[in-house]
Amino acid sequence: DLVLMDLQLPGIDGMEALRRLRESPRTADIPVVAVTAQAMKHDRERVLDAGFDGYIEKPISVRAFPDQVRGFLSDRQVGTE
Repeated sequence: DLVLMDLQLPGIDGMEALRRLRESPRTADIPVVAVTAQAMKHDRERVLDAGFDGYIEKPISVRAFPDQVRGFLSDRQVGTE
């Protein structure tokens, strides 16, 4: 499992949505990757410090995206062995 989450959601921001996912025992261990147009250096640090497992900047590269997702999934499998 992997959640790709935009940080700018209608009615709730991605940080709050992540907090709620982490609070629930059913979703607490699912990796969550921020997908955002907020691409300043401090934005990346802020997102990772908030507890996201990864960070993908928009616009998404359609060529790189599948490998990025595979990378997050393989990192998770290595961590669970």
